[in-house]
Amino acid sequence: MIDGASVVGVIPARGGSKVVPRKNVRDAGGRPLLAWTIDAARGSRYLDRTILSSDDAEIIAVARAHGCDAPFVRAGHLAGDDTSTLEVVLDALERCPGYPWVVVLQPTSPLRTARDIDAAIDRCVEARAPACVSVCLAHESPYWMYSLGDRGHLKPLLPDTGLTRRQDLPPVYHLNGAVYVARTDWLARERTFVSAETVGYEMPIDRSLDVDTERDFLLLDALLRA
Repeated sequence: MIDGASVVGVIPARGGSKVVPRKNVRDAGGRPLLAWTIDAARGSRYLDRTILSSDDAEIIAVARAHGCDAPFVRAGHLAGDDTSTLEVVLDALERCPGYPWVVVLQPTSPLRTARDIDAAIDRCVEARAPACVSVCLAHESPYWMYSLGDRGHLKPLLPDTGLTRRQDLPPVYHLNGAVYVARTDWLARERTFVSAETVGYEMPIDRSLDVDTERDFLLLDALLRA
């Protein structure tokens, strides 16, 4: 709870991952990938309840075994490759109403901590913003990125700054997928977490790994075991 308003955490975890099959329950550092996010949620000072949204019986069983509430089975039409996280979150809020704030925690960001969750919520409330998303510094600057024209000519994505040293380029950030915070009424109305009203919570790169490929998973496992 924060400022007298209750907060629900939603962990979306479907069973049909194609790139890394069964990644949500796959062993990472000696535990299921999903368990790292559940532990972070359980350590938050602000989350009053954390619920899982999944269509998969094994994922639901693993979540419950690690202390996460799984009050429903997600409908099949919300578990497809083209289903957006927003659709899943809004469905969970309809099934479990009564929370002015929602925090979405994707299992593919297992290095995010309880402190990150709480800091993102604090950032949102202190800025009097309706939403906050976690970000990290972009490893590669878009000021040095190009597209290829029809004849293979380089076309800069952004206007030339005239800067030739990396350290002189303006800092840029990208969403790291770890924490999404929003007022539920605003989210239902705007149907997005990212708008001109959204503020960012910066996380360090070493906690911003987003597990999307087999290489990411192997890197995560090595980091956790080390």
